[in-house]
Order: sequence, then C-alpha cells, then structure tokens
Amino acid sequence: MPPNCASRWSRKCTKGKTGMRQNKKIAITGGIGSGKSTVARLIAERGYDVFSCDLIAHEIYEEPNVVREILREFPDCATNGLPDRKKLSAAVFREKERLRALEKITHPAIMRKLYARMEKALSDPVFAEVPLLFEGGYQKDFDGVIVVLREKNARIGAVAVRDGLSEEEVERRIKNQFDYENKSIFEHTVLYNDGDLAKLREKVGSVLEKFENK
Repeated sequence: MPPNCASRWSRKCTKGKTGMRQNKKIAITGGIGSGKSTVARLIAERGYDVFSCDLIAHEIYEEPNVVREILREFPDCATNGLPDRKKLSAAVFREKERLRALEKITHPAIMRKLYARMEKALSDPVFAEVPLLFEGGYQKDFDGVIVVLREKNARIGAVAVRDGLSEEEVERRIKNQFDYENKSIFEHTVLYNDGDLAKLREKVGSVLEKFENK
C-alpha cells in the first residue's frame, strides 16, 4: 500500500515504528452454526475491535430508505407497517430468489456502516464478523479472512437448539448458503472448530499471532 494508506474505502492509518501505517482489516466468516460468533467473541476478549454485520443488520431495518425498499419487495412480510424479521426469515429461506432480493437491499447498507466503523477503529488488526462474505464478494475488501469450519452434524445440532428449528429446516438453510467445501476457501486462514471452548481459544490465539506478525 502507498504511504498515505489510500484505498477504495479510505482506511484509517495508525502511527507505527516506521511511520504511518494502515490498520489491517480482517473478516471472520463461516456457515451458520460454525462458531464464528464465538471466535469473534474470543478475539474481542483479547482487546481487539470486533464488529458484527448481524448487529448492524438490526440497525438498518430502522432506516427509512431500507424499510421502504423491503416493504416494496416484500409487502407480505410486514407487521404494523414495518418489516417483520421473522416473516422475512421464513419467506426467504424457502426461496433462494427471494433471499437474493433481500440481500440486494440490505447488504450494501450493512457494509457501508461496517466499513465506516472499521475506519475509526484503533486496534490493529481490526476484525469484522461477516456471515455472507463470499456470497457478496466482499473478501477482496479485506487484508485477511478467517474461515471458521465445523462438522456439518455439529452445526445442524447447534443451530436447531439455538434457534428452535427442526434439523430439516437447518439443513435447508445450510444448502442456501455458500458451499464451504469449495476449495477457494483454503486461500484464506482456515480455523477448524472441532473441540471444546478451551481448544478453540488456543486456536484463536495461534491465528492472531499470524496476523499480528504480518
């Protein structure tokens, strides 16, 4: 990167030993039930700034422009004149075309807010949990990507308990997501969530050392 840290989204620079340098932006991603939110929490516990697209998504559902577009596209998913997230979830996870239509409305707004907040972060690296990173092609905007993988049956069981869904419904949602068996993910940092919390914490520590030393 050039000394002034110019980029397509005007990243924040911090003062380092060799002058001004750019905060590294790292994305955390993975399928539902993979444990990416737990990984994000473990990273935050170490003092890093960690942002969540899911939390930002709740905010954008209150923005007038987003509300208007959603109600125009999904008039059957409203309650008291506002988008009903439960109705939307039920509608889009059964029809891939409707899911893509919703993502087309919400994702740009979510990512704009995410990038703005990451620019103001003080930690280096700074992290963001981005569930649909590969579906949106957003991986190119980050300096690194952590892909959290977990055995499929463990994912299904965890989500079924967490969200009160049948295993069949969870499996249908997994099929609608990015295929994490795709060989392209191995271009990134892969973290296997295949043990208890203590083991995962140890793996997170090893991954952080990699990014800290880059």
